[in-house]
Amino acid sequence: MTPGTPKARTPGRRPGGPDTRGDILRAARESFAGKGFTATSLRAVAREAGVDAALIHHYFDSKDELFVESMALPIDPREVAAHVLDGPRDELGRRIITVFLSVWESPDGQQRMKAVLRSVVSSDDVARMMREGITELIMQPVAQALGVPDAPLRVSLVATQLIGMALTRYLIGLEPLASAEMSELIDRMAPVLQYYLTE
Repeated sequence: MTPGTPKARTPGRRPGGPDTRGDILRAARESFAGKGFTATSLRAVAREAGVDAALIHHYFDSKDELFVESMALPIDPREVAAHVLDGPRDELGRRIITVFLSVWESPDGQQRMKAVLRSVVSSDDVARMMREGITELIMQPVAQALGVPDAPLRVSLVATQLIGMALTRYLIGLEPLASAEMSELIDRMAPVLQYYLTE
């Protein structure tokens, strides 16, 4: 081989490069949106990104983490579930609304959650992706902890309150809800959520 002659490229997946992580995230985002959380596999994401499957595990511990990162969520749903479940059963509602509002009240969290919520209401693909991801990472663990036959329905009813709060307070800006103090909202919402979960 003469000097300056490029080496022949060997077949197979390419190794990690400068933006390998970004390529993986883009492929994951497309797969989650197109197929949903459940049907997305790490192997398929690697194939779409044109990298070896082992690189997925180099950058991300699991599909759950890949989902969180690809959606640019300001929170890890697994940590939310763990925090919500860590405490007395009769304070579940208060813990849920406190965590929820704490995320939305932070400047970075509110900006990113607004983007996610707008995407959810405008795209069926994104809605399915978020529905499956949040169901598996948050709603199912909470429902299992309740240990009652209608737990999935109870948790879904809680979700209606939280989504309604996000839409009216942060996207629509409906007053006086939009300017109400977080502490007042927690005090008023906690009993409602608790009723859905345990009554």
